[in-house]
Amino acid sequence: MSVATHALEAIVRREHADPHSVLGAHPVQSDPPGVLIRVHRPAAQAVTILLSAPLSAGVPTADGPTGPETEVAMEQIHPGGVFEATVEGASLPLEYRLRIDYGRSGTFELLDPYAFTPTLGELDLHLIGEGRHERLYELLGSHVREHRLGELPPVTGTAFAVWAPSARSVSVVGDFNSWDGRLHPMRSLGSSGIWELFLPEVVQGACYKYEILTQAGEIRLKADPYAQETEVPPRTASKVTRSQHRWSAVEGAWGEHRREQLPHDQPISIYEVHLGSWRLNTLEGNRPLTYPELADELSAYVKDLGFTHVELLPVMAHPFSGSWGYQVTGYYAPTPRYGSPDELRAFVQRLHEQGLGVILDWVPAHFPRDDFALARFDGTALYEHADPRRGAHPDWGTLVFNFGRHEVRNFLIANALFWLREYHVDGIRVDAVASMLYLDYSRGEGAWIPNQFGGREDLEAIGFLQELNEVTHGREPGIISAAEESTAWPGVSRPTYLGGLGFGFKWNMGWMHDTLEYFKNDPIYRRYHHHELTFSLLYAFSENFILPLSHDEVVHGKGSLYQKMAGDHWQRLANLRALYGYMWSHPGKKLLFMGQEFAQKDEWSHEGSLHWHLLESPEHAGIQSLVRDLNRAYRAEPALWALDSDAAGFFWIEPNDADSNVLAYARRTRDGDRLLVCVLNLAPVPRERYRLGLPRSGRWHEALNTDSRFYGGGNVGNWGGVLAEPAPWHNQPYSALVTLPPLAAVWLVPEGS
Repeated sequence: MSVATHALEAIVRREHADPHSVLGAHPVQSDPPGVLIRVHRPAAQAVTILLSAPLSAGVPTADGPTGPETEVAMEQIHPGGVFEATVEGASLPLEYRLRIDYGRSGTFELLDPYAFTPTLGELDLHLIGEGRHERLYELLGSHVREHRLGELPPVTGTAFAVWAPSARSVSVVGDFNSWDGRLHPMRSLGSSGIWELFLPEVVQGACYKYEILTQAGEIRLKADPYAQETEVPPRTASKVTRSQHRWSAVEGAWGEHRREQLPHDQPISIYEVHLGSWRLNTLEGNRPLTYPELADELSAYVKDLGFTHVELLPVMAHPFSGSWGYQVTGYYAPTPRYGSPDELRAFVQRLHEQGLGVILDWVPAHFPRDDFALARFDGTALYEHADPRRGAHPDWGTLVFNFGRHEVRNFLIANALFWLREYHVDGIRVDAVASMLYLDYSRGEGAWIPNQFGGREDLEAIGFLQELNEVTHGREPGIISAAEESTAWPGVSRPTYLGGLGFGFKWNMGWMHDTLEYFKNDPIYRRYHHHELTFSLLYAFSENFILPLSHDEVVHGKGSLYQKMAGDHWQRLANLRALYGYMWSHPGKKLLFMGQEFAQKDEWSHEGSLHWHLLESPEHAGIQSLVRDLNRAYRAEPALWALDSDAAGFFWIEPNDADSNVLAYARRTRDGDRLLVCVLNLAPVPRERYRLGLPRSGRWHEALNTDSRFYGGGNVGNWGGVLAEPAPWHNQPYSALVTLPPLAAVWLVPEGS
């Protein structure tokens, strides 16, 4: 097999798109026939072919030679380090190793990666090309696997594959080849834009990147977009990994149970967590807890408080800790700050064993400009839009995904499936959906491009979100998908066949804003803001809502929830208790950011731990006890969650008593069998003998009173219950004289129900 000079020059310059056509083993049509082997090893003084060493890494095969090795010296045919030799009488497939002599630098033996066939099949390439490969993460990236040539024994190594359609060439570089891009150039698999290479004997733990030669002649060193493990920051290399985790039988039962559930009809109370600052290990330099430590401590804590789910701020790899995970550089790799990928799997399993679901924050709206990551990956705007009016996010200094490119949509949709399948998480919360829906989001006049119809809606992003929800809910029934969407976009949580975006839930940002604004007001002015609390019921059933008091409300100078409350120290705590009593009885699922369950005084900082010392104060411990009791009462009372998205599950009793700062309403199940009345007195004085309309006669049990002394309150109340008499009031057939504690919420339920 002869080779043209220009092909050798391209190999030496690392510009050949198909190095396997030049390097490796090739049949020679001569008499007798043979096999020509060609190798590129710059700076090598000599290269020798070792014929008797089997491909199975030195272990003799049953029929293979076990005697002395046959050595064939190779001739250097190009000064750039190309060697070749012909093994006469041999045929393919051929077992051989290479001995590389670098003189004083040492001698190395290795298997020839260019002897191996591609690891991707035609069907895979076809699906990738159409953007429809839902298990893309099993093919692209790095994967330890066995690969064989014909009937020869299998070889363990790592298959590398990356999408870089505009690259002139791509090489794998890592600690296995001294980060030298000349040694392992990849082959282009045609119009798919995929570059592929199998490296024998490279196994788990190896660090690597891709060295990309762009059309402009620039060399870019890039982390693997599909890497499933990364180095600990500030290092940025990808790592070859292979899961050894074995999911338990409990995990299987959990998954089956989840697939049989409809989340809308279930109690959902979410504890939002930033893993790095929940609690620090004070015995070891105030370091963050590891995944195994969190598995024990966090799961026990959240279970004790009665939450149903834990939601994690993004755990995907991100180099800048100050982004809290929202500037992702490794979409398929968990952050290594807290441990290995398998330790994160074990963390999820432990939470499931404690009866807790796991939701991940997920960020498809934008990605950072870090040069080692996705930005201009192959020298072109590959994952992002080329036009900054579409591709640059003005608020965050980040780049916007090009949702019109089906390979990019495939990258993201397969990523959502990856976390649901490979880590068994129970749902995703999609960050910054509003920024995806509008082409003019945070952009002034002339700084955005209208869609094809002249509108401001991003039709490509809308199509992506609809496809995302169709695929994830279709493939993984019972999962939660929630949108952080802050505008009045219609149908966020409606099915796509009805024109909606297809999310399971939408964060109720309007409720959050109006509620916090109300509680900031001194009670003397609250009569003028009374309907900031009633307004949410005008739209409460237009979507499947989650009520969020999230991390976004306690950072960037906004103050903690405690600091937002009006009044002195006692009144702030009382207001906060009343807020929680209102929140847990309002239609919608619940979400509370860590630290607010015990009224952390200062706003949250990712650089330190929550202020756990506050629990030494009975007042703050009382807030924690209230949250625990709210969760338990909420989960036990179907009236509070069975009809969260149905107006039939709610009715007003007294929405208009602004002068008294009093609100009263009821929650019920569809058959009316379960019923709960919530009364709020948001004035700092008690209301004695307040007549309250009730829908049933008999005794009503005081199921919860946020002014209880157990929660740090003044213990004003109704001695356990009230008796409804046949005196119509508030458009109800019965009523009772009740005592309303100051700045408090009271829940009443009919006895015997």
